[in-house]
Amino acid sequence: MNSSSLTTDRRQFLKTMTVAGAGLALGAPGLVSTAAAATSHKLKLGLDNFAVRAMNWKAHALLDYSASLKLDALFITDLDAFENHEPVYLREVKAKADDLGISLYLGTWSICPTSKSFRNKWGTAEEHLALGIRMAKALGSPVIRVVLGAGEDRRTEGGIEARIADTVKVCQACRSQAVDAGVKIAVENHAGDMQAWELVTLIEAAGKDYVGANMDSGNACWALEDPMQNLLTLAPFVLTTSLRDSMVWESENGAKVQWTAMGEGCVDMKAYFAKFAELCPHAPVIIETISGFAREFPYLKSEFWQAWPKARASEFAQFLALAKRGKAIPSHRSANAQEEQEYQKGEFERSITYCKEVLGLGAR
Repeated sequence: MNSSSLTTDRRQFLKTMTVAGAGLALGAPGLVSTAAAATSHKLKLGLDNFAVRAMNWKAHALLDYSASLKLDALFITDLDAFENHEPVYLREVKAKADDLGISLYLGTWSICPTSKSFRNKWGTAEEHLALGIRMAKALGSPVIRVVLGAGEDRRTEGGIEARIADTVKVCQACRSQAVDAGVKIAVENHAGDMQAWELVTLIEAAGKDYVGANMDSGNACWALEDPMQNLLTLAPFVLTTSLRDSMVWESENGAKVQWTAMGEGCVDMKAYFAKFAELCPHAPVIIETISGFAREFPYLKSEFWQAWPKARASEFAQFLALAKRGKAIPSHRSANAQEEQEYQKGEFERSITYCKEVLGLGAR
């Protein structure tokens, strides 16, 4: 078959699945698109500090900022946001959070020793996870968020399944520490590393009594998923979240994804949070805006699928339907560091206003 025939056949296949996906989306039961449904539970609303990473704020400054916006929660997702990791200092941070009425959640990065994203900054993978568990307990965080890696791990030897197996081993090595501390390990679907069903296999293999999910709606799009389908799959395992909106649109080679402030993408956020409130009433809604750039997913090129040997057609069809609803939007590049700080704060604060005023989120 020549390349022209291959492209034509692939386009016809994708067109067929797009129609099927649209039907699935329209026929999905229980998807209420009113903000009123989302307010049936007082969902906590909070900040993921990566949303304002350009500020380079430490824990105390992040708490002050969260309090100024009347947020319920603060998710500090990297260990460098602390002055040190000593018990006395961590108790001070916790005491300040308690005084402000802000729930703390703690996160860190890759614990997969064979991931391209892994760094030995905090020791071995097991030492890194053990440090995170100890800090989470000291801060009163019910979880320690971790990641496997990123999309490039799908092309490593053994593929993502081998990286999942390596991550499971690290979790199991620290099981007793997590259980004794009363801290659960929340693994994120991160930067295109795992689709929701793959993350579920990791959680179940490690042990869902002490391992769950940190659900990232933006990263769902980087894994060729509709965030709604990602939510439906991960809901039974969700411990915490890192959420943003996305704009997805068709491109010459497939589709492009650009993350946006809440309410400015093509995801039906009213329907999403109505279902979220129903399925995850005790999970916090943590906003992690990352905006300004588009990434292309060239699924019309055959080599693209080498990283996705077990992609599910029915779920991919829903992603295609999402791309049909979207439109191209401009990227953003800040001229200097101060402008980037203001841009990040603007994206986040606009998102919080939307969450409170349109979606009815937040306990205060």
